[in-house]
Formats: sequence, structure tokens, C-alpha cells
Amino acid sequence: MVYIICIIIGVLTAFVGSLVGLGGGVILIPSLLLLNQSVEAFSWATPQAIVSISLFAMIFTSLSSTLTYYKRGRVDYRTGLWFLIGSIPGGVIGSWLNQFVETEVFLLYFGVLMILITALFSLKRRQPSSNLPMKNNKVVRTFYLDGVTHNYAISMWQAIVLSLIVGTLSGLFGIGGGSIMVPAMILLFGIPAHIATATSMFIIFFTSIIGASTHIMLGHIAWEYLFFFIPGAWIGGRLGAKTNQILRAETLERILRVLLIIIGLRMIADGLF
Repeated sequence: MVYIICIIIGVLTAFVGSLVGLGGGVILIPSLLLLNQSVEAFSWATPQAIVSISLFAMIFTSLSSTLTYYKRGRVDYRTGLWFLIGSIPGGVIGSWLNQFVETEVFLLYFGVLMILITALFSLKRRQPSSNLPMKNNKVVRTFYLDGVTHNYAISMWQAIVLSLIVGTLSGLFGIGGGSIMVPAMILLFGIPAHIATATSMFIIFFTSIIGASTHIMLGHIAWEYLFFFIPGAWIGGRLGAKTNQILRAETLERILRVLLIIIGLRMIADGLF
């Protein structure tokens, strides 16, 4: 029964994660933490084991969804590579820090993080422009999607600093970084939601590999249960990416906000009480 639950969680978290570019960690982690507190069979699900499984599963979620997005031409690889410069070392740092975090503290910090991310959406966002000037510290991108031309500018130093922070949080909390990266791409750089989501999954693929590898070296992987999440991660990742292509960008943002608020409040409550 435990293994069946793991497969179901894998499908659902990968579907939601791929749909809005989160990677699935914000669903998988609270689900397993809740089961750990209420079901004896999930006593193995410590924060370290959960984060390592989340990162490992996201390798397959992000790969399957990235391949789907690639076929539709939605991934901005050049922008993704700039964000990877900071994300990779950040993932190693965060994964190493994770071993020092206790369950209650983990729950509280995770919940606060989700609420803060949601608050980002209330900020005034940078609007895409059709006439962006070239600046020394920015990469101007012109991206074509579904017959529409999108223009936006990426500040190199902002991308690297942001991705270092996101990579650290990804390794620490196992969230894949998409819950921060997607809002940041939309709000700070004016990247359309569909492009931000697809590019986020491309970035998550590499950061998850780095983070999962670090957790393997630290001995955090619960191998007996890990392999039951992988099939669900692959299937859910493809389904989420396909559904993403049907929904409007505004709908994706609303889904993202609601998910983060619900999860954040639940995690804060569990951490405090």
C-alpha cells in the first residue's frame, strides 16, 4: 500500500509541478511530511530523505516536461544557461545545509517561503517591450512563440545572484527552485508565463541532478521507496506540460498563487503546532 501511495503522489506532484514550472517539490514534500506525522508506515520520511527523493524525482519530471516543451519551442535555452551559472553551486550548498535542519523548523521555514513567494506576485512587474535597448550588463532576448514575438532583457548579474539564492533554497528544501524562479522571471524580467514555466523546467533538470547527487553522497536517499516515485514523475511531468499548452498564462499564474498560499499556510501551522 505504501508503494502505491508513493506512485500516486509521484504522478500528482509531477503533474502540478510541470503545469506551473515548480518541479513538484512544493506538493511532494508537504504530502510526505504529513504522512510521516500521521502514518506509521511513513516513519522513514525524514526531511533529509524527503528532500533527496523530491530532487531525484524532479530529474525525471523536468526531463519529461522539458522534452514536451521543446517540441513546442517554448524553452529559452540561452536564458536558462545564465540562470544555471548560480543554480549549480547553490544546489550543492543547499543540499549540504539540509542535514542540519530539524523537522519542525523545516516545516515553518518552508511555509514562510511559500507565502513570501506568493507575495511577490503583488509587486509591479516589468512589462515586455517591443523596443528594448542593448545595455552592457543585459542580454536582450527576442523569442517567438505561437506566432507572437516576445522581447525581454535579462540582467546577467541579477540572473546569477538570483539563481545562486534559488539553487541554495532548492537544495535545502527540495523544491526544485521553480517556485521562486518562475515568479522572478515573470516579475523581474517580464518573461511571459508560458516561456518562464518551460525554461524553469529546463533549469530544474540540471539543478536537481546536482542536488540529488549531493544528497546521495551524504547518504540521505531512501532507495527502497525512491524508485516508486520515478514512474509517476515521468508520467505526471508529460501530462502537466501538455496541459500547460492549453491554459492561458493568466490562468497559470492564478493556479500558482492558490497552490503556494494553501501549502504555505498548512506548513506554517504544522511547524508551529
